[in-house]
Amino acid sequence: MLSRLSELIWADWIWFPEGHGWADLTDHDGKVFPKPQDLWATIPIAFCFLIIRQIFEQTVAIPLASLLGVSDKQRVRAPPNPVLESYFCSTSKHPKQSLSKQTGCSVRQVQRWFRRRRNQDRPSKLKKFREASWRFTFYLLAFFAGLAVLIDKPWFYDVKLIWENFPKMPLLPSQYWYYMIELGFYISLIFSVASDVKRKDFKEQIIHHVATIALISFSWLVNYIRAGTLIMLVHDAADYLMESAKMFNYAGWRRTCNFIFTMFAAVFIVTRLIILPFWIIHTTFVYPLTLYTPFFGFYFFNGLMCVLQVLHIFWAVLILRMVVKFLPGNDIVEDERSDKEETESDDEDGDCERREKSRNGSARQVMTGPGLKAKERERGRLKGGSRHHTHTHTSILLS
Repeated sequence: MLSRLSELIWADWIWFPEGHGWADLTDHDGKVFPKPQDLWATIPIAFCFLIIRQIFEQTVAIPLASLLGVSDKQRVRAPPNPVLESYFCSTSKHPKQSLSKQTGCSVRQVQRWFRRRRNQDRPSKLKKFREASWRFTFYLLAFFAGLAVLIDKPWFYDVKLIWENFPKMPLLPSQYWYYMIELGFYISLIFSVASDVKRKDFKEQIIHHVATIALISFSWLVNYIRAGTLIMLVHDAADYLMESAKMFNYAGWRRTCNFIFTMFAAVFIVTRLIILPFWIIHTTFVYPLTLYTPFFGFYFFNGLMCVLQVLHIFWAVLILRMVVKFLPGNDIVEDERSDKEETESDDEDGDCERREKSRNGSARQVMTGPGLKAKERERGRLKGGSRHHTHTHTSILLS
């Protein structure tokens, strides 16, 4: 039963154009072709990446962070409170009015406890820097390794050649290692997702990683390797710029960060919204129809490509929104996906206290004349300081 099911799933007509099949990928005359069992090598490679990452962060990232002046301010921890902790973990990260009566604390004290407790769970700036520096190092090396693999290949200059003699295209050693290392790295990202910094596009990132792993694996199985290497190179072209911009952002190098972000935005738009859809996807989705009758594997591969392209459009919208904020002269480009650490200011606590007194029917103090104007000026200074503080707690977009 299982044997019959396997035969149906891996039938030649499903994964290959008419007249071709798995037999075409049998080694012969000194020519080597990709094999399904080769993909098992990516699991130990992924674990090696996890180990190398820990060593890198301790020996390179942390000293580099210290050299660039990356530091975390001391966070005030929320005092132990079983009632509030239970509500925070099981119900909501924002308080409700009844908690004040249950704990015997004032509304302002409950709000302050929740604010501090939320800040405790937010990743530190040093943690973000370590993660960004690791990814920057990999993406930079992967991009130039990809260039080295492809620079002398004819299909790098004429994309239509990725279908030349398909699927009987022999596997080159450089292609083998490029594939294994890239796939191993993305698998390691899935393994480390629980401990990595989580942003608002966490679900989109998971979809991206899964689609990328499926795309790389499938392209290996059916020997779409020429197209796969081009796709990986296009993705790595912008990623190292993004991670380096984040590193300088955490270090407080605002002008350098903004300059690199501008470069990243331009490269991202060109590679993900122009080169990928109009050159590569066109060559994998439109051009093959002139050569072969459509088959399931053709639709499956291009379906995964479309998923990635939708995610690219989603991130491009976030990038453009930040560019719009950046152009008028903001101090720093804000990440639309990042949570900002909440601050504790006298002004905020005063507002909470005034709201509490208002609810309890306390008398309001009425100010007139010079006193009112002085108060308004003071509020303006506090409000402006709050806006500036918001700009200093940002990070650059991750795609």
